[in-house]
Formats: sequence, C-alpha cells, structure tokens
Amino acid sequence: MATEGLKDQVCELAADIFGVDPTDLGPETSSETLESWDSMQHLNLVLALELEFGVALEPEEIEAMTNIAAIVEIITAAREA
Repeated sequence: MATEGLKDQVCELAADIFGVDPTDLGPETSSETLESWDSMQHLNLVLALELEFGVALEPEEIEAMTNIAAIVEIITAAREA
C-alpha cells in the first residue's frame, strides 16, 4: 500500500477514535494540537491500528506515536518487519 493511502487509512481510524472529521487531521496532528487525543484515546487508537493492520506494536513504538506522520512511519515499518 502506498504511504498516502496508509496515511488516509490512519487518519480515518484516528478521526473515528478522536471524534473529529478526517479532513481535520494532518501529518503534524498530535496530542498537543488535538484536545480529544488523551492517553486513553491514544491506547484506543493503538488497539485499532493493531487490529486494522495486523501488527503487534512494541511499547517503544507506541510511545513514539506522537503525531500522524510518526504513526504512518511506525505502521509502515511494522508491516515490513
């Protein structure tokens, strides 16, 4: 899957979890810029990502998911591993 398609898929999942419109999310969207992105919703997003993409994320990867762009990079690497 192309990175752009993956980004769109991640944004759709994140928008669903955070209760926002997918078009409100961009590569730099983070817990600092999105009020509904708290620790509980971060865990919900991680679970949704693992289910959607069939990956098991390590604690270090979960902690590094600080914005949408980082999430796309981590999911890409996890799927290639």
